[in-house]
Amino acid sequence: MAGPVAAGLDIVPRPLAVEAAAGPPVTLVSGARIAAAPGDASALRTARWLAALAMQSRDLRLIPEVGRAGSSSVVLRRRRGPADNEAYDLAIGHGRVVITASSDAGLLYGVVTLWQLMTADDGRGPVRLASVQIADAPRFPWRGMLLDSARHFQSAAFVERTIDWMALHKLNVLQWHLTDDQGWRLPIAGYPRLTQVGAWRVPATVGPPALDPRTGKPMLYGGFYTAAEIRAIVAHAEARNITIVPEIEMPGHAVAALLAYPELSAGTPPPRSVQSDWGILPYAYGVDDKVFAFLDRVLGQVIALFPGRIIAIGGDEVPLDIWKASPAVQARMKALGVADEAALQNYFIRRIDSYLAAHGRRLIGWEEILKGGPLPRGAVVTSWQGASSALDAARAGHDVVIAIAPTLYFDNRQGALPSEPPGRGWVVSLKDVYSLDPGAPPLPPSAPTSAASPSRPPGFSEADRAHILGLQGNMWSEHIRTEDRMAAMTFPRAAAVAEAGWTAQADRDWPDFLSRMPAEFARFSRLGLAEDESVFTVGATADPAGPGRARLALASQTGHGQIRYSLDGTAPTAVSPAYAAPLAVKIPSRVAAASFDGPRRISPVVRESLDPLSIRRRVSQELTLCPGTLPLDLEASVPPGQPRPAMLVEVMNLCWIWPGVDLTGVNAVRLEVGAMPFNLQLGADVNRIVRRTSTSNGMEIQVRIDGCEGALLAALPLGPAKPGLSELSSALPPRSGVHDLCFAVAGDSHDPIWGLNAVQLVPQEAR
Repeated sequence: MAGPVAAGLDIVPRPLAVEAAAGPPVTLVSGARIAAAPGDASALRTARWLAALAMQSRDLRLIPEVGRAGSSSVVLRRRRGPADNEAYDLAIGHGRVVITASSDAGLLYGVVTLWQLMTADDGRGPVRLASVQIADAPRFPWRGMLLDSARHFQSAAFVERTIDWMALHKLNVLQWHLTDDQGWRLPIAGYPRLTQVGAWRVPATVGPPALDPRTGKPMLYGGFYTAAEIRAIVAHAEARNITIVPEIEMPGHAVAALLAYPELSAGTPPPRSVQSDWGILPYAYGVDDKVFAFLDRVLGQVIALFPGRIIAIGGDEVPLDIWKASPAVQARMKALGVADEAALQNYFIRRIDSYLAAHGRRLIGWEEILKGGPLPRGAVVTSWQGASSALDAARAGHDVVIAIAPTLYFDNRQGALPSEPPGRGWVVSLKDVYSLDPGAPPLPPSAPTSAASPSRPPGFSEADRAHILGLQGNMWSEHIRTEDRMAAMTFPRAAAVAEAGWTAQADRDWPDFLSRMPAEFARFSRLGLAEDESVFTVGATADPAGPGRARLALASQTGHGQIRYSLDGTAPTAVSPAYAAPLAVKIPSRVAAASFDGPRRISPVVRESLDPLSIRRRVSQELTLCPGTLPLDLEASVPPGQPRPAMLVEVMNLCWIWPGVDLTGVNAVRLEVGAMPFNLQLGADVNRIVRRTSTSNGMEIQVRIDGCEGALLAALPLGPAKPGLSELSSALPPRSGVHDLCFAVAGDSHDPIWGLNAVQLVPQEAR
């Protein structure tokens, strides 16, 4: 098993077995050759990729060649045996590196490990490799990521870059979410409106939408992939040992298709305006023959584009009330002898499964496909609401992919710092993801029984675990507009997914994994991937500490390494003062801080200017949200061309608390506020939004002391909603000492969503 040598190698995921080897180190220099056997086109392609990686990340020129090992420095060698696994051996010593595998995947992953060894430091040019023997193979066959291109569209080039980044972590499945309520992203012959209409929407805004200067009509957002682009992406994925599992949502999450072809709808077709909403939209396909003829034709063309055996059909969050209210659906149910809408959903899924099975494909769906009745054993279930569904599926004979929310939903923030990209408001840290064991996903203490398991014993048996194919991180994009944000929200949490799916559980170790992250960040930055570095990034918090002084606290999410700082704004170095406890500093000061691991800086440099105002200012991400169930880190609506500030809000309870603030000498408050569209489909839950009584006839933000039911200090009218931030100000009655301040939106309307961007308390000397 992996031991001390493995712990000293910056390889992600951690290999199965590593041993030090006899002999001197091997040095790779420019001009060194990579040998692939004659006739082995796959090995030659992999050799060329290694050469490209070496040049891009190390300025090291390696030369791929076809021929016998001879004097080559790197040799890709086939091992006799079935080419049906992803195992490889890597031997460094005796003047060369030899990678041996029976499969294309094994050779590829051996090259990935070699590249990681070559880029463990920040050096350029020749690299010295210690003699070592690695024998490696994955724990699970499904090590996946989901990319949501339906809610926000990513370019074909970004999809290919994502595939490369995945392959360099030994991830091997990309579930590509290509259709949903908000967009349809692939062409289907015979149904041109799917891309002409369904691929485009008017973005939700506060105020009127931006107009296209050419047409005078609202600007549309969206896009779709051509068949040629999809074929190129599939070929690129095959070269990287990644299977693409296309996802075509049904019978719900279908608004984009129903806008294009309203006749496919169950009941009243959706209005165009809902296409920019998030949540569970109350629309679905009907269940008559024309719907299945359409879906069969769609799936037939999907099968032609994607050669992988598994096709995803969604099957989640089906709004059954739309079927209940449709006379046509009810008549169809009666004709079929179906008892209720849940059983009708089961009929729908089984009918699609039959079509896929007849074409040699296998269906995968989210855990809701278990509802309403049994499924064919070949159907695969993705467990997302909790491991109880994984257990139910396994005991019903289905293979399972673990994708549990929120841990494996990467639209959640990775840290609490204001620098985090917008997304959902929960914090799902790198450690949270790493701590998940897909082979033993946690069940609730008293897991509810179900029809599938009426007397469930606790935990997973060996037979249950045999059905777990692996795990999948999910890159949902409702609140992730840009490709750089998508990449940052995905990595390095995808590295934790990779290690959970590859490395034996007994060899997984959080401190060791964390120690490998600096090399991870450095090597991938050279490939253009700016990973989120919240695990090491320093957060600075300053509070008043008497006249002309502040109390400065520095911390990182994990505490790994040593925080070093300066008070003159210069970038800290490895010999700068080490932070040990909160500092008393004079103001004004310019603080700069970063985390170090020995001589190596492992985080960005964070700079803060401290003055009487800045130490009494907090942005929304530095405040505490009031209790609620829907925290979101949302971007404010702004005029075209302006930057979009992100504001942390609890949609169900628009209220923020600044705990433990010293009000001595404070006699005014300034608030930065912004409005965001309420484009959320909450159903009956909209009635659970907390509404507070306004002191006027309009919307306002109330400032209260010692809790949100405490004495009212000020009520600041919000005025009409408009794009951009607005500043509100009010005098405050004098108070002294430390108190909690509550800032709460009051009034009768929940639309738009009012966000608090920043709070500035104003002391007497700053007025």
